[in-house]
Amino acid sequence: MVIIMKLNKFRVTNFRSIQDSGWVECNDVTTLVGINESGKSNLLLALWKLRPARGGEIDILHDMPVSKLSSLRNKLETTPFICGEFTIDEDSADYISCTLNCSCQNGTLISVTRFFDGHYVVEFPDGNPCSNGSGDDPEEELDSSETAPSEYTEDELRDAVLHEIPKFVYYSNYGNLSAKIYLPHVIKWLNGQNITGIEVNEDQVRTLRVLFEFVNLNPQEILDLGKDPKVIAMERSRNQTEPTKQDIKKAEDGKEQRSILLQSASGELTRQFRDWWKQGEYKFRFEADGDYFRIWVSDQIRTDEVGLELRSTGLQWFLSFYLIFLVESQDGHKDAVLLLDEAGLTLHPLAQKDLCYFFENLAQKNQIINTTHSPFIIDTSNIDRCRVVYTDKQGFTVASSNLREGVGKLGDQSIYAVHAAMGLSVSDILFQGCQAVIVEGPSDQHYLNAIKSYLIHKKLIAPKQEIVFVPSGGVKGVPGVVSLLTGKRSKLPYVILDSDKSGADAKKKLCSGLYKDAPESILEVKDFVAIDNGEVEDLIPYLLLKRGIDHLFLTVEDEIFDEVYVETAAVLPQIEQFSAKYEIELIAGWKVELARSAKQILESPRAPTIDTRYQDAWVNIFNKLIE
Repeated sequence: MVIIMKLNKFRVTNFRSIQDSGWVECNDVTTLVGINESGKSNLLLALWKLRPARGGEIDILHDMPVSKLSSLRNKLETTPFICGEFTIDEDSADYISCTLNCSCQNGTLISVTRFFDGHYVVEFPDGNPCSNGSGDDPEEELDSSETAPSEYTEDELRDAVLHEIPKFVYYSNYGNLSAKIYLPHVIKWLNGQNITGIEVNEDQVRTLRVLFEFVNLNPQEILDLGKDPKVIAMERSRNQTEPTKQDIKKAEDGKEQRSILLQSASGELTRQFRDWWKQGEYKFRFEADGDYFRIWVSDQIRTDEVGLELRSTGLQWFLSFYLIFLVESQDGHKDAVLLLDEAGLTLHPLAQKDLCYFFENLAQKNQIINTTHSPFIIDTSNIDRCRVVYTDKQGFTVASSNLREGVGKLGDQSIYAVHAAMGLSVSDILFQGCQAVIVEGPSDQHYLNAIKSYLIHKKLIAPKQEIVFVPSGGVKGVPGVVSLLTGKRSKLPYVILDSDKSGADAKKKLCSGLYKDAPESILEVKDFVAIDNGEVEDLIPYLLLKRGIDHLFLTVEDEIFDEVYVETAAVLPQIEQFSAKYEIELIAGWKVELARSAKQILESPRAPTIDTRYQDAWVNIFNKLIE
């Protein structure tokens, strides 16, 4: 995986429907899930305006909350609306170090905040990079109590950071291309002019702009190259009624040049699009006919060319988004963050599911944040990447990584798509031949999905079918889930249970009943880790759990958990004992948050080296599952 500067989290304040979104944590792919009008688009729009690849101007009248416009419109320079936290990659650290003659380290955290007057504030939570000094005595070392002199200004530091952070490309369905484009109107739109009786769609104008940039022609040039000889003659002399040989030759040369240029651009788009989208091998052809510019499409099955408007709206979306992505992401030297609003809603459900895999591939170089209310665009193997978006009692937009956050509010409706997606994963098992493995809860699902991805990536396992981990809602729910997933003649699915008392009791009950003839299909954690009462968390190296555990105990000052942690004992009871000792109430869902944190670290390109004993235990588990 290519290592690029990543957006860790962002926070939106005082923007449209958002008073304070709270911190929204980001993965390689992050999905904002919510109902219509919950404010998903406003989150993306604010983030886009942090550092837009193009466009994204601040619009005070429409970007400020209506209820606060009168009080904040005179406080633009003191009112922030978006803050993003990034992790600096090695190339960016080198650039900042060289530019400012300072020591900026790979992995350093930075926060970038933008205010309504457009200015930025850049902060380093762990302290600004130390200057390397004047260079008079490079071998002179500073005393540990000293700080190197700051020889760069705050403005220089800000500019260096802004030069390196990724730019944001925003795209919504409203920007889909029209296949039959009337060039005289396009010329006026691109010059900022309005046309009487025709409403301007700014998103479509933006897509048209990048289309002609891709073709490397402007609409006026396309019209000019296609002029007929009589038009050329009249422009040369108003009294000229018949074109001369020179006029005819100029017209022929212009049309030939235009045809070759459009043919070249068509071929280039066809080649690049084929490498990018695997749903079919499409062939595009650009044509200029009089005042019209048209896009024709064919593929290996339907070889006859038809206009783009006669193909699926899904293909129109992909082509339009691709052109925006291709042109705008090239403006900056860093790989862009892609913000996709209601991506692919016009696609067939199976194509929407393919979109999840497409996002995974694209995220190797471009971080993606998308919004949806479709269960087909939710990756059930990575539910932890979902963020629920809902409105609070005051009507303001809130986002949370805790999918239980909105329960009892409009959040019930917002997370319906997640519930539906989980139901579809069961459908996949029943009808598409996936292998179901039942686990106790969502935290187990997160850990095991991360382990599965890790082992496949390392080529340590090669399952012949997709393995889907299905949470049962606790050991009591296992029999019900088994009944749902199996028929009378189906083989019983594997079950992975903790080795604590409840897990042991559940295994005993299952082996005396439902699994009487298949006890080997019930796997206990203690079979793979030398801890008698071990739980799934004990299959995870402590270095993957540490960040999440430290977050639980931020307020403890007397000692850190590392100092009392015993590697040979189950980790969860130790966490509970530590919290009781310091009277810290563990929040609801803390085990899931711990699992999400560990999963993110394991799937990160900077994941630490995994001890062979853990890796061997993981391989042993999956070898059991895929035998």
